[in-house]
Amino acid sequence: MFKSRIFQGDLSPVPIPSGLQQFSQQGQQSEQELATKMLQIQSKRFYLDVKQNRRGRFIKVAEIGADGRRSQIYLALSTASEFRDHLSTFSDFYASLGPPNPENVPDDGKLKSEMMVKDNRRYYLDLKENSRGRFLRVSQTITRGGPRTQIAIPAQGMIEFRDALTDLLEEFGTDDGGFKGDLPEGRYMRVDSKNFYFDIGQNNRGIYMRISEVKTNFRTAITVPEKSWARFRDIFADYCEKMKEGGGGVSSSSSGGGGGNVLSEGKGSVVAQVPSPSSNTQPNPNPNLDSPLIK
Repeated sequence: MFKSRIFQGDLSPVPIPSGLQQFSQQGQQSEQELATKMLQIQSKRFYLDVKQNRRGRFIKVAEIGADGRRSQIYLALSTASEFRDHLSTFSDFYASLGPPNPENVPDDGKLKSEMMVKDNRRYYLDLKENSRGRFLRVSQTITRGGPRTQIAIPAQGMIEFRDALTDLLEEFGTDDGGFKGDLPEGRYMRVDSKNFYFDIGQNNRGIYMRISEVKTNFRTAITVPEKSWARFRDIFADYCEKMKEGGGGVSSSSSGGGGGNVLSEGKGSVVAQVPSPSSNTQPNPNPNLDSPLIK
């Protein structure tokens, strides 16, 4: 029998733990805990926290093992809804498997896998089997080589976990707000020893572009709101035109790596288009610059 308890937060600010500084690089900000569910599944405890900060609402899922070790992932409300649906599918598949058969386990232990994508985050769902039993591993990573965090839900507790998520989603909804279409993929270019990354994200204040300059042991970035993209482009194009008039010129050749080509230098035109990164492009060594869920 699995046990669950519900705690309702008092909406008072909760300081961000030091281990989560990657989610608060834009300034220290308090969080409000709106609701919490605790599930005891075998020897593990799971906390499902609905939180809110000035950027919006999200769900933090924390796993605490019998040894006290803690792992956690973050879900947008729409992603939590998709995950809830996958839990039903995985539970039905698990029920159809029958007793474990050590002689018929795949080499990697995977029995069924799915993937979810939300903005610049990917979630890998793997129903696995090992000597200790069957479990659902949920891994979260930032695109282009970011660090991976993961939790493992015992297979017997997937229904309990699904029901807990359902209760929270019925209370707080599944609408993330903001842009409803698919955001453009990130792009990359290399100029001499510098790497430039162009990433599109969104939060409750709208869509933005983050431009990151990365060198060895150095990185910096700027964030440009969508409403100022056209003005940003015009200023850049104007400088290109002035340099051309002054004899400086604008190079139309790539500098190697993922560099782009100049399309036009007139005012108000797009200056450079950078191809989408391929499998052999250099991954962004600082992916945590982008955290549209929690900014």
